[in-house]
Amino acid sequence: MKISRLFTVVGQEPLASLEFDKRTSEIKNPDGSIVFKMEDVVVPKGWSQVATDVIAQKYFRKAGVPRLLRKIKEDGVPKWLQPSTADLKRLEELPEKERYSSETDSRQVFHRLAGTWTYWGWKANYFDSEEDAKTFYDELVYMLANQYTAPNSPQWFNTGLNWAYGINGPSQGHYYVDYQTGKLTQSVDAYTHPQPHACFIQSITDDLVNEGGIMDLWIREARLFKYGSGTGTNFSNVRGAEEPLSGGGRSSGLMSFLKIGDRSAGAIKSGGTTRRAAKMVTLDIDHPDIEEYINWKVTEEQKVASIVAGSKLCNVHLNKVIQACYQEHPENDRFNKRTNRKLKEAVLQARQAHVPENYIERVIHLAKLGFKSIEFPTYDTDWNSEAYATVSGQNSNNSVRVNNEYMQAVLNDGDWNLYWRIELDDSKKENRKPKPSKILKAKKLWDDIAYAAWSSADPGLQYHSTINEWHTCPSDGEIKASNPCSEYMFLDDTACNLASMNLVRFYNDDTQKFDVEAYRHATRLWTVVLELSVLMAQYPSKEIAQRSYDFRTLGLGYANLGSLLMRQGIPYDSKEANAICGALTAIMHMRSYATSAEMAKEHGTFPRYEDNKENMLRVIKNHKRAAYNVPQEEYDGLTIKPIGINPQFCPSDLLKAAREDADNALELGTKYGFKNAQVTVIAPTGTIGLVMDCDTTGIEPDFALVKFKKLAGGGYFKIINQSIPPALKRLGYNNEQVKEIVKYAKGAGSLDGCPYINNESLKAKGFTEEVLGKIEKVLPSVFELSFAFNKHTLGAEFCKKKLGFTDEQLNDFTFDMLSELGFTKEEISTANDYVCGTMTLAPPTGPWRSSANIRPGYSRFSR
Repeated sequence: MKISRLFTVVGQEPLASLEFDKRTSEIKNPDGSIVFKMEDVVVPKGWSQVATDVIAQKYFRKAGVPRLLRKIKEDGVPKWLQPSTADLKRLEELPEKERYSSETDSRQVFHRLAGTWTYWGWKANYFDSEEDAKTFYDELVYMLANQYTAPNSPQWFNTGLNWAYGINGPSQGHYYVDYQTGKLTQSVDAYTHPQPHACFIQSITDDLVNEGGIMDLWIREARLFKYGSGTGTNFSNVRGAEEPLSGGGRSSGLMSFLKIGDRSAGAIKSGGTTRRAAKMVTLDIDHPDIEEYINWKVTEEQKVASIVAGSKLCNVHLNKVIQACYQEHPENDRFNKRTNRKLKEAVLQARQAHVPENYIERVIHLAKLGFKSIEFPTYDTDWNSEAYATVSGQNSNNSVRVNNEYMQAVLNDGDWNLYWRIELDDSKKENRKPKPSKILKAKKLWDDIAYAAWSSADPGLQYHSTINEWHTCPSDGEIKASNPCSEYMFLDDTACNLASMNLVRFYNDDTQKFDVEAYRHATRLWTVVLELSVLMAQYPSKEIAQRSYDFRTLGLGYANLGSLLMRQGIPYDSKEANAICGALTAIMHMRSYATSAEMAKEHGTFPRYEDNKENMLRVIKNHKRAAYNVPQEEYDGLTIKPIGINPQFCPSDLLKAAREDADNALELGTKYGFKNAQVTVIAPTGTIGLVMDCDTTGIEPDFALVKFKKLAGGGYFKIINQSIPPALKRLGYNNEQVKEIVKYAKGAGSLDGCPYINNESLKAKGFTEEVLGKIEKVLPSVFELSFAFNKHTLGAEFCKKKLGFTDEQLNDFTFDMLSELGFTKEEISTANDYVCGTMTLAPPTGPWRSSANIRPGYSRFSR
């Protein structure tokens, strides 16, 4: 392939024009305690502190990086592209503790990623020349450093550790298909072939311990979670409760096994300890256990509420009981519930609060032994808490798979059959069908789904019929499931590796133009990156390795659409926004398919293409029809017709590009076929969105102007929407007005000028310049002013010796230092708004308090 330059210059380092900063990355809990700290982190100067913290905490390799490297000579590979490994001879000259370290410079990560992709592309003859390979490498490094694009997290975790540093480990039971021989091969180590895929769909059979069965799935999931990936499975093959077992007896049902898988996922997490396990559980709407499944999380949430409320009631009442034993005069029988009136009253109150009788008796016995109080553990509703760790269903997203027949039954208020998975009907015909287990009203199930989603945010819905009408490879079976976030939907036992483009990086706020050519250029190069990632990858099972080779599904997407619209002053839910979204999606999607056809011309189609050719071209034609906004009757094979790009509301340059790319994709695909069965998805871009400094995630609008992202493993980020100033300017506000509005929303982040609580008032209470400096340092990141006033920020010695607080006070999470210092609730609230902001642009009542009056429709940006 010929690779052209757009961002870089021949003979010049790709990052020559970029300045780099050396920073400290520190992530804290709200109480000021440090979760993670790394000094001398080198990142591009334009990166925010949030992006710095993400790459430092999540994506830097923390151990095993040699301080001295040497190249491994490889015939036919240019020297600059050859793999590196530890230079053991030179390392021996260093003190033992200094021989290996962690990554500390973002350029190390950009190099290992871009270098590894280029290396595999060179080995597989994807470039016309060495200059094309060098261009490919330079352009990717530039885009990574300038936050144009980011691959999914497993790429950051795993890709290039072997190529860049020689890091390796024992085999974990993975497989890959050798790109040269087409032979399925078992991996001999952990990183020569990395695991760059984030999204997996795995099958399951109704078998307990054999390969492909229930317990085997937990092992396959563990392999994925270990390396930071996520997985989804449709569990509808597993028999329901009370279905017969081959050895006699009745099945305990699907839910008992789902709870085992949930525990396993919670123990392993994703990527070690840095992320929650990413897991999707899907069940068909006609499964016999569907009712219990729908209400699974509702029930578990109720258990958490019971644990939290019960623990606190027990703590209060049991301590009242034990204290009542000592409120009676010693001559009386203080431990007798009949004669000690205080004790009798405390016991009655405990019983009314449903405190178990044995606990009441137990604390009376403890009182007899001399105990004056007890520490009964209490729980809270934090998702990291022990209460949530106790219940099930906390480590997966749950979805119900519905088809057109069910939806029609809901509309018609009809009946709906649930079917056994193993038991068949009594028909003597060869094609016996599953036996009905129960008849329900379709609307009853629908109401249950709606109530459960309202109560616990699960289950979601997957529209089986519509999904399969857009399926490019139906000859190989139906699409039954999805990955954890549902952006990737394809056949069972396949995988998808993702990358997302930051749309705002392609938009110029001054000219108010979207750079279509840069967007197309990035789309082409990153389609190649994802294809090379398939080529180099290893997979957790033979089936996934083979099918990923056979179909080569990719997941290029975009992020920050909400911010892009905001910067243009366009309401998110408007006809203009729909048209822009459609055009940008079409450009990416069809340019990516055109690139796939280009690769098919050079390297052949994906192995299962010919058997699916007719349907794949039908789907591509339907995409083209949407770009041209054809009448609904012209679509082929679709029950639910899509909404096309409305030319009346779409910018002409985007519409023209979308249609050109649609024409090109169909023309090239018809001529050469496609290298990949799927090419694009719109992922939610959680962590990679943060490392690109995106203000909004994939396709969603912003849900708040100031957000607080709590991290698995502890710590949090305060994220401010950086699109507010350009959006306000676009709406006609002057610089001074913009400054005031932004300050009102996000706060001053300083005590300078703060009413009531400021340097002067705090100095009067004993605060020193040194301590005030510590407070100023943390204020920009806190979302409550009180979170800056604690022993971790101020220092325990200062709090005790200067302010006079006790260890008991300082260790009590309910301790309010500002109140204890004498500030009133009203003063604290006013100061809090000044320092931390109101987190909204629209004032609660009355006109804007400055000259910048709120304009009609302005609430489109409010929280």
